[in-house]
Amino acid sequence: MTTLEFSLREQILATARSLFIQHGYHGLAMRQISEAVGVSKAALYYHFKDKEELFVAIISGNLDKIEQRIDLIQACPVSCGKKIGLFIEYVLSQPAEQRAIIRLASQEIVQLNEATRKNFDESYQRQFIGKLQKIFQDGIDAGEIRPMDAMVATWALLGIMYPYFYPANSGAKPINSETIRQIVSIFMSGILQAG
Repeated sequence: MTTLEFSLREQILATARSLFIQHGYHGLAMRQISEAVGVSKAALYYHFKDKEELFVAIISGNLDKIEQRIDLIQACPVSCGKKIGLFIEYVLSQPAEQRAIIRLASQEIVQLNEATRKNFDESYQRQFIGKLQKIFQDGIDAGEIRPMDAMVATWALLGIMYPYFYPANSGAKPINSETIRQIVSIFMSGILQAG
């Protein structure tokens, strides 16, 4: 792939990402993407055989970035609680459009064919959910976290973060550090006063 082809592919991905976030999977046609990028449909189909392949490239690319960051966090020589805080900070300090891709993947994956959905679900479990679950399990095994189901803890964490995956709820900018600090505190310590 030439530099020009790579650049056009990246431009298509960036434009399509914004359009998928705005319109959803079914609300968007390849024609709209080609018009927004300023290329012919043939040029679009040269890079992506169909809308599903383009959509999967967007959500898989985001999943790869999240996995890389979780791996870095997991390798840090810090407590489990600090690792969870670093994960929350990483996700919520991203621009709203980047955070929205997580929501887009979870909501729109049902639109894809069964085989594609199954493959993505396996990757999602392996690259994201399973790695978060391991951070919790390691903390439980080390006695840093009270005994609990690590999967329940993982879904509880994502549940508290989920509203921030909607730009309409959280604004277009990254979440400010004070809000992130409060979210970490609420998740790690609860909402009740000590004593």
